[in-house]
Amino acid sequence: VQLQASGGGLVQPGGSLRLSCAASEGTLDYYAIGWFRQAPGKEREGISCSSSSDGTTYYVDSVKGRFTVSRDNAKNTVYLQMNSLKPEDTAVYYCSIDDECGSWAGLAWGQGTQVTVSS
Repeated sequence: VQLQASGGGLVQPGGSLRLSCAASEGTLDYYAIGWFRQAPGKEREGISCSSSSDGTTYYVDSVKGRFTVSRDNAKNTVYLQMNSLKPEDTAVYYCSIDDECGSWAGLAWGQGTQVTVSS
């Protein structure tokens, strides 16, 4: 499976963006899907994981209530809707797949899309 992340950009604090993670050469149906981000000078952090077994999505506390993961099976695409964005959300965002949430090695990674939150 190949992943293509897109949708990043510059947005003002309080604004919204929707990131897309499109899969090719395979289906997302059987995988857990994770969203990660890496801010300048910081380590990559996982911000959400959608379970392969039951589809439950888990969010890190810093984005809970603001970010929502959804998927369009017909388009083989997963989305990360980001609302009420804050400057501290500025980072390169990545999507990834693995067998299940938990210890994450990443069977595939998208190339990353830059999100900048600034006035």
